[in-house]
Amino acid sequence: MNDELYRKKIMGCWLGKAAGGTLGQLYEGCNGPLNLDYYDPVPTDMIPNDDLDLQVLWVYILDNMEKPVVDRDVFADAWLKHVEFPWDEYALAIRNLRNGICAPHSGSFDNWFKDGLGAAIRSEIWACLAPGNPELATKYAYEDACVDHTGNGIYAEQFLAALESMAFVEHDIDKLLDVGLSVIPGESRLARAINDTRQWCAETSDWLVIRRRILDKWGNESFTNAIMNLSFAVMALLLGKSDFSRTVCLSVNCGRDADCSTATVGAILGIINPDGIAEKWLKPIGRKLVINDGIVGISHPDTLDEFTDMIINLKEKVALREEQDIPQLDFSKYLIHAQCSVFTPWFAQDDSKFSPAPGKDFETLTFPGNYGKISTEKIPPDSLFMMRFEFTAKEECEARLMFNTPANCRVWLDGQYIFGREGGRMAPSFHRCPINQYKDLKLAEGSHELLVGVAPTGDEKSIEWVIGIADRKSMQWLDTVKFK
Repeated sequence: MNDELYRKKIMGCWLGKAAGGTLGQLYEGCNGPLNLDYYDPVPTDMIPNDDLDLQVLWVYILDNMEKPVVDRDVFADAWLKHVEFPWDEYALAIRNLRNGICAPHSGSFDNWFKDGLGAAIRSEIWACLAPGNPELATKYAYEDACVDHTGNGIYAEQFLAALESMAFVEHDIDKLLDVGLSVIPGESRLARAINDTRQWCAETSDWLVIRRRILDKWGNESFTNAIMNLSFAVMALLLGKSDFSRTVCLSVNCGRDADCSTATVGAILGIINPDGIAEKWLKPIGRKLVINDGIVGISHPDTLDEFTDMIINLKEKVALREEQDIPQLDFSKYLIHAQCSVFTPWFAQDDSKFSPAPGKDFETLTFPGNYGKISTEKIPPDSLFMMRFEFTAKEECEARLMFNTPANCRVWLDGQYIFGREGGRMAPSFHRCPINQYKDLKLAEGSHELLVGVAPTGDEKSIEWVIGIADRKSMQWLDTVKFK
């Protein structure tokens, strides 16, 4: 591959990603199916997207290093200095890093969103820096992904980085999928979902049928789940037959994380065949590089052309972090304790705002962090399982208090009822927490008591929950609040 073709493929990658991301951005989170065949509405610029924002940041950081190294600690430092996104695993990683939890622990500790798509959507830069070298691209991807993910969340970025790296020299979609699968564990949920999707695509070309099968077996209530969304992307690549328009529309019409999955397939096809992106997709978005204001403290290139040149200049300079032992951390200081007892009788339709206190026969339970689980064996029929948490606020603040669980719940703060519901979805992120699972309030300095009652909605074996307090303006976890 000569220099001219290499540059053209990198540009194709970013143009395809920008087109796919812009097509899907306004439909992010929609359940679908949708029926788009073009931008709606037609944009006048590319829409900024964290898919690209964070990769621009990584290039900026590496470009400003005397000896650029793809290193989880370098990225962790950049998260703290330059990223203000409060979303899902991003906010959790930032919280963990601020609390002294280094990577890869920052991606695995207390992370309900560990299988999110947030790392997978950053994969293209590693392919561009390791074209035709999927093994190296996979190693690069790990250093990036482990800061805010673990397990399938990491595998998702490795799968895509390897596939996209090989796409610089190979055009056959099936062969590219084989390369991507070769770098992740075959028994992983991600690998099994991708293999299922390939089989279903071999059996039928009806995308609605395949989409339903994906949702039935691999669907997830979190619309950003990597396993579900990468299955949509794989279906779009296989049924799209390398036609850019057909592929991006198949992807976006699946809904869910529509911008991310569509940006991904757009980038892959842009690498494979930069000339295959029709002008109708490129003219409305131009080549201006637009990023979110959640990336701070950097001066980014003005155009995708300049961004591409930066990557080309980095390719021969960048090195991979030398293998090191994973540091051992003492997680005991992050434990959360609760005094627990059973309140009975109680029924889910009881909407009175009583304030039951833990009885005399309470037990103290210890949870590893803000994400906990309770066995329903502890909860007799028609009872509330009560948990009394204590926390301190170092200063008065405008806060958002969240307790998110799929179970029945009732929550009191300092003896006052603040919210509750009869079960529902999990989305334990401050910026999109479900209704009746959070309260915006002025939190006084000093000690506070949070009393929570939970009860199963059916025959579930356990009840999971996430508890936390964020700054109401930034939606970032508050460092000034500590649970005991």
